[in-house]
Amino acid sequence: MLLLGLGCGYASAQTVRTATEAAAQNLVRGKFLEDKVGRLCDTLCAGRAAGTRGSSEAAYFLIDQLRGYGLDPYVLSSKDVKGPAVHNIIAPVPASTASDKYIIVGAHYDNLGKIGGNIYPGADSNASGVAVSLALAKMFAYLSGEGRTIKSNILFVFFDGKEANLSGSGALWNAICSGRLQDRASGRIVTRDRVALMINIEQIGCTLSPVNEGRPNYLLMLGNKSIPSDRQDVASYVNRFSDTRLDLEYSYYGSKKFTQVFYRLSDQRAFVDNRIPTVLFTSGITMNTNKTWDTPDTIDYDVLLKRTFLIYHWLYRML
Repeated sequence: MLLLGLGCGYASAQTVRTATEAAAQNLVRGKFLEDKVGRLCDTLCAGRAAGTRGSSEAAYFLIDQLRGYGLDPYVLSSKDVKGPAVHNIIAPVPASTASDKYIIVGAHYDNLGKIGGNIYPGADSNASGVAVSLALAKMFAYLSGEGRTIKSNILFVFFDGKEANLSGSGALWNAICSGRLQDRASGRIVTRDRVALMINIEQIGCTLSPVNEGRPNYLLMLGNKSIPSDRQDVASYVNRFSDTRLDLEYSYYGSKKFTQVFYRLSDQRAFVDNRIPTVLFTSGITMNTNKTWDTPDTIDYDVLLKRTFLIYHWLYRML
């Protein structure tokens, strides 16, 4: 029943495993993720606070990386009278067949910056999520270039201003509602009714708050029930056949109340509040969150790689 519900069956799963997973593993390793986290946490970026030179350095780095993958990123800027100008970076990957459906994959690249002379590098929050999003962008850009089937348009969005009252993701939502968000790959305006799914990747690199004690191979996936019911088993299925074997938890550590709160804490909020199917991938809040010691050496890159592959295969099947 599960195989039929996924619409492809075991043979298709094997095809995905031998073709797409092989492509992903050839393109992305733990060192790839480690390098990206390290670069974003460099003193040159100085904590990446919105509106600072460090944020601009991070943005230039992201644009350069995305262009290197063969994508054509652009910047969507916005100025809120109550805060700094924010600069979202958007990189489209067009569908391989005619489609006006869009999936938005987001991760914020800003952090707290420098406070009292101390830099808050934000390795887990959220250089880790940005590194995963870059890996996904690279893999899907490769598939697109190789002529693989991509059934939906993907917009990789690197949000600015998460720590400035979610101003970057708010600006993106306002652009969608006002008809100002353009898919520059096709020239099409991305309207609300065309957004089929929003995915946010936030604070995903640590293993300090495991679902089960002593088991660092875990991942929290909030919002799974917002997607169509016939798709809600995909993540569990992929977790088995791709051998990531993570402890996959669909709530915030079993708490209904904290699940509801955490599900709206980050850049997915506008999409959740407006009833767009939305999924948040995270490894949870840790003792390092919003601390000066949230540094690259606290990230578990082996587990982060497994999380990256699970999201990759899940997203491929959600297109």
